[in-house]
Amino acid sequence: QVQLVESGGGLVQAGGSLSLSCAASGRISSINAMGWYRQAPGKQRELVAQITSGTITNYADSVKGRFTISRDNAKNTVYLQMNSLKPEDTAVYYCHAFIRIATPTIKWDNYWGQGTQVTVSS
Repeated sequence: QVQLVESGGGLVQAGGSLSLSCAASGRISSINAMGWYRQAPGKQRELVAQITSGTITNYADSVKGRFTISRDNAKNTVYLQMNSLKPEDTAVYYCHAFIRIATPTIKWDNYWGQGTQVTVSS
């Protein structure tokens, strides 16, 4: 019923920049928070950045000042601009959204993208 499709990512040298985008589609009535998580090999998935429907943002301490999250509500899309990338930013990045689907009853649920690889070489 709902899909999150990510784009962007890839390989970059340390100090470089990458941008990610994630578009939600399907039977969407409303989207609350959208965000990005990442998971490095052997580690737990962690929050990178989150943005509410009112554009309040929250960042992991490790990315503050380097990453910027934004969203286009008209396009149901969230973006992540990543600057000054470090090797420790290497991970699979997952898009997340808390969505109310278009059904007669009120139903909110968490949805995830398929993940996109970000690799930062030293």
